[in-house]
Amino acid sequence: MAARWLLGATLGLALAACNPLPRPDYVDVQYPSSYRTEPDGVRVDNADVKIDNSGYRVDAQGERIGMIDVPVKTEGDNSNAVAGYYISTTGQVSAGRVASTSDVTAMPNPSNLPTPSQMPQQAPITPSPGNLPPPPGYK
Repeated sequence: MAARWLLGATLGLALAACNPLPRPDYVDVQYPSSYRTEPDGVRVDNADVKIDNSGYRVDAQGERIGMIDVPVKTEGDNSNAVAGYYISTTGQVSAGRVASTSDVTAMPNPSNLPTPSQMPQQAPITPSPGNLPPPPGYK
C-alpha cells in the first residue's frame, strides 16, 4: 500500500514539474532598441538620424522631419467616412452619400477577359528554391 502511494506521489510530482507548452521567444530573446544614445546624450535612430526628446526625427536645425499639417493637406476634400449615417451627438444625418453597387461602371464580362496567352509574363523569382543548396544540416 505504501509503495502505491509513493509511486503515485512520485508520478504526480514528475507530471507537475513537466511543462508541455513550449517557452515563447519573447521571454528569452531581447530585441535591440530602435535607437542608441551617443556619449553626448543625443539619441540617434538606426538610420543615423537624430531624435528629439519626444521621439520625432529632427534635421540639423532641430526641425521635425516628416510632420504633416493635416488641415492644410485635406483642405477642400469633401469625403466623409460616415456619409449617410445618423450622428447621435449632432442629431442629424451626416453629409454625403453611401456608395452602392450602382456606382460600379463596368462589371467583368467573361467574353472580354484576357486569355492566359494574353496575360503578361511574370518575372521569375530569384533566387528560386530550385537553384539554392539546402541549408547546412537540412536533409
